[in-house]
Amino acid sequence: MTRKSCAIYTTGFVCAHLLIVGIALVIALYIISSHLSSKLKKEVTLTERGQVFESWKNPPPSYLEYYFFNVTNPEVFMAGGKASVKQIGPYTYRVHSSRENVTFLENGTKVYALNPKTFVFVPEKSVGDPQVDIVRTVNIPLVVSEWIAMTRSRETIMNKLDIKLFMTRTVHEVLWGFKDPLLTKLHSTKPEVDEYFGLMWKKNDALEGESVSHNGEQNYLDYVKIDMWNVLREMSWSSSNQSNGTYGTFFHPLTNVNESLYIFAAELCRFIHLAYVEEVEVKGIQAYRFAPRGNVLTSPQNNPANPTNCVPAGECLGTGVLKVREGAPIVVSFPHFYQADPAYINAIDGLNPNKEEHETYLDLQPMTGVPIRTSKRAQLNMILKRVTGFPKTRNIAETIFPIMFVNEMATIDDEPAAQMRSLLSLILRKT
Repeated sequence: MTRKSCAIYTTGFVCAHLLIVGIALVIALYIISSHLSSKLKKEVTLTERGQVFESWKNPPPSYLEYYFFNVTNPEVFMAGGKASVKQIGPYTYRVHSSRENVTFLENGTKVYALNPKTFVFVPEKSVGDPQVDIVRTVNIPLVVSEWIAMTRSRETIMNKLDIKLFMTRTVHEVLWGFKDPLLTKLHSTKPEVDEYFGLMWKKNDALEGESVSHNGEQNYLDYVKIDMWNVLREMSWSSSNQSNGTYGTFFHPLTNVNESLYIFAAELCRFIHLAYVEEVEVKGIQAYRFAPRGNVLTSPQNNPANPTNCVPAGECLGTGVLKVREGAPIVVSFPHFYQADPAYINAIDGLNPNKEEHETYLDLQPMTGVPIRTSKRAQLNMILKRVTGFPKTRNIAETIFPIMFVNEMATIDDEPAAQMRSLLSLILRKT
C-alpha cells in the first residue's frame, strides 16, 4: 500500500470514527488477585487464548448519529450575505466492527488484522427516513479539486448542467452516494474519477484498513497500541505523527490521571490526544473522564504541534478547525464549531455550540482499562470561496461552511455494569 491509502479522497469523505469505542467487560474477569498490579500487567495481553482476545476481535457495536446542517437561505448567501442553517437529525446507524485475517507476528508480540465495518440504519433512534427526508447542502463535487482543475469550457458546462453551489438531495444520497452530473462529465475525460459521490460512499460492508498492534506481552503499557496502519508508522500527511495510541476499544490496565491517551482516527490518519478531566460515575462505577485537550485544534501560532492547519505552507486556518487532506477544501472541527474561533461561529446563523451536546469524551474504568461510556463528536466542513469561471459565486465571502456532524456513542449495558460493580467490590475487599 501507499501513502495515498491513508488519505481522504476528494469525492468521498467520512468524518466519522475519530474515537471508535467498544465496551469490553471481559477484561475484568481476570483481575481478582492478591497481587493485583503485577497480575494485571502480566495477564492482560492480546493472545489467541487470552481472556480479551474474542472481545478485541469482535467488539460490541456502537451507535453513530448523523446530523446535517440544512441551508435555509442559499440566495442570500450567493448574494454576499450570511448563510443560515438549521440542524436536522439524528439519523442513527448501528456500527458493527470486527477484525479478520488475524495473524500473530514477531513471536506473537504483535498482531495483524483487517478492519471491516458495517452500518445498519436504526429507525427507532432516528428522526425520519433518510431515503425520504431532504437536505440542502453544499454541492461538494463542485468544489473539490479535480473539478476545479477543469478550466476549459467550465462556465458552459455548468450552465448546461444547471449546476448550483448548493444541492438538494435525500439524506441517504448524501451519505451513501448518488450519480453526480459533474463527476459523470469529469469521468468522461478522466475514467479514474468515480461518477458517484457520497460522504460514506463505498464505506459500508468495506474494509477501513489493515493494522499491526502490540499485544502488551513485552510491556503492558503498549497493550493494543497500533504499530502500523496500512503499512505506515507515520500517520499524518503533513507532519510526523508516530504510532502511539489505540483504536479506543481497549487501553492498558491501571490507567492513572497523569497519563495522556491517544486514539487513532483512521479517516484522518492521525492520533487524537486525550487528557484527564475529572472523576465521574457511570451506572454506579467510578471512572476517569478523558477529553481532548483545549489545544488539540488550536492554531499553529499557539500550538506548533498542529502544522496541518498550514498546508500548503503559509495558508493557515484559525483555532478550532483542522485541514484533513492537502489540496482539498475539507476541514474538520467539533460540532457547531465548539471551542473554535468565534469568527467561524459568527459567520453562519443557526449555530449554538455548547459543551453538553458537542464535547468529545471517554469515561474509562482505570483498573481494567475498559471504556464504559464514550461520546465522539466531529463535524465536516467545506471551505467555500469564489470559483474561477463560475460567475454565480462572484459575490460570496470565503466561509468555512458546516456540512454535518457525527456523534458516535457507547455505554456499558446494565447487566455487564452490575457484573463489573460486583467484581470491583470483590477486588477492593481482597486488596
